[in-house]
Amino acid sequence: MGYTPLAEYGLIGNDDRCGLVSSDGSIDWCCFPHVASPSVFARLLDTDRGGHTALRPTDSYESTQAYLERTNILETSFETDSGQAVLTDFMPVSSKGSQPTFQPAIYRRLRCTAGTIRIECEFVPRFDYARAETTVESADSTASGLVARGGDKTLFVQSHGPLELEPTGDHRAVGFHRLTEGETVWVGLQYDEYTELPPAACRRLLAETCQYWEEWVADFEASATEIVGDNPWYDQVVRSGLLLKLLINSGSGAIYAAPTSSLPERYGGEHNWDYRYNWIRDAKFTVQALYNFGRTEEAERYFEWFRSVSDNDPAAIQPLYGVHGETDLTEFELEHLAGYRHSEPVRVGNAAFSQQQTDVYGAIVQGIYETLQHGESLSDTDWESLRAIINHVCEVWDEPDAGIWEFRGSQRHYLHSKLLCWVAVDRGLALASQLECDHPADRWESTREAIRTAILESGYSEQAGSFVQHFDTDRALDASCLLIPIYEFLPADDPRVEATLETVLDELLDDDGLVYRTKYTDAIPPEPNAFLLCTFWLVDALVLAGRIERATELFETALSHSSPLGLLAERVDPSTGELFGNYPQAFSHLGLINSAIYLCCDAHPERLSHDPQTATGDVSPLFRRDH
Repeated sequence: MGYTPLAEYGLIGNDDRCGLVSSDGSIDWCCFPHVASPSVFARLLDTDRGGHTALRPTDSYESTQAYLERTNILETSFETDSGQAVLTDFMPVSSKGSQPTFQPAIYRRLRCTAGTIRIECEFVPRFDYARAETTVESADSTASGLVARGGDKTLFVQSHGPLELEPTGDHRAVGFHRLTEGETVWVGLQYDEYTELPPAACRRLLAETCQYWEEWVADFEASATEIVGDNPWYDQVVRSGLLLKLLINSGSGAIYAAPTSSLPERYGGEHNWDYRYNWIRDAKFTVQALYNFGRTEEAERYFEWFRSVSDNDPAAIQPLYGVHGETDLTEFELEHLAGYRHSEPVRVGNAAFSQQQTDVYGAIVQGIYETLQHGESLSDTDWESLRAIINHVCEVWDEPDAGIWEFRGSQRHYLHSKLLCWVAVDRGLALASQLECDHPADRWESTREAIRTAILESGYSEQAGSFVQHFDTDRALDASCLLIPIYEFLPADDPRVEATLETVLDELLDDDGLVYRTKYTDAIPPEPNAFLLCTFWLVDALVLAGRIERATELFETALSHSSPLGLLAERVDPSTGELFGNYPQAFSHLGLINSAIYLCCDAHPERLSHDPQTATGDVSPLFRRDH
């Protein structure tokens, strides 16, 4: 079989693991025990070697996918000439005890709903990105079903109902059966530990998992109803919230940028990256989304993660980390895998972890600054860490770096990095004033002014009629310049911001209403595909400029490029609508949620601005220092 379009995949998961399920009932990507672990199923990256497990009809069929309402439980409906069936896929959450238990397992139920239907089940695990020698055999006398082993990893599979899986001798297992209306089969996959689960126990797990998701989304929906109201994109906002929850590690609070690796930015290119890590640059947008939609528990854990990062030597702070605190993300290639649609290379790890990116400091300070608006406190130790970060910014802001897009060529004075250095010092001054914290006021104020002057004098090009990508160009455009009014460096009605907005609309906006990251830059080759997050940034900037109708139009255009399940990739080919890049992409969904907030700003203007320049110096009870 060939490669499945990304838009035909749904995501299932629980807490720290995810799986991609295709519209033909095949799990083509799944890593155990967590998202950044080596894969067990990687057919997504190599149809022949990667491994998969499938449960589907043997006859020709048509299929559709939908999530069970307000959950991350996926249903794939099949229709053949002789009957119909529904496949339900989920990773279980047990409600026993005071806290939910997230099991490293997948449960699959196939139920015949009409007529008769012949089904097949394939189980083809390939451990360690298909590098480990894999065996599949009958389990021992203490367990029924099968056991797969590869290296030191183990995956158990059992089936219930009129279906038996048999090893075939080529490191896989298969099973066939004909179902009649009302008949059901269960297939369970358990990583590392085996528990015998009869059908009644499987049904209970399904009910408990459904209840968990319904309860989780209730707070999110309450806020979504208040903010979004009866807008037609309400359901997509809620789906984005559920997607983000799948990517959040409940223990550390960190969030995966995406659950996949090496899905190409374009076919035949080399920009295939591993996104299964937490990027600091996502901080502002993550905090804003979680708090505004009522998910304080996740926001508070995310805040704690930032606290731990801030305690490091500022010079040692990385642009990205593993969600469990890993600092060594050494990158290497899996040369034996063909890549999605034969787009090589397939990479594991991400060398950007060792880059110098001065924008990370502004992201940390802004993330903590925004969190303090919602009731968190700042200890003396926290302030010492923040003060060290801002002092470090005063030393390094005028150095070149790799920039927000992590270009791997020569370093430059990227405007976005300067902007975020300004944010770090500006928010630091606001915090010091409001919380009456000790700080070198003269040094910070003079640095803030120096950065501001550099941006205005070297970052704006009269020739381009826009803020530009870096200080050494009069031509290269970059959509990150849209963040200038969003971070309140300049107001939306400043003539330079207005000109930049017009230039973006003329030069970076495709005829189909999607935004490209860059143009006229020598940092990377011309990009054939639009970048969804940049489209949402344009929406936000248009709202701030009072151009609500145009913003709404572009927002709805971006939403139209969601998958049938409401999932977003990183990029879209405007000419075909095909999705590119790692999928689903947290940054794209964060952009969707936050643009929905911007578009509804008439009802909630306080959600848009936390302008430090308007601070009175009074300490709000929701914005306090904890001694």
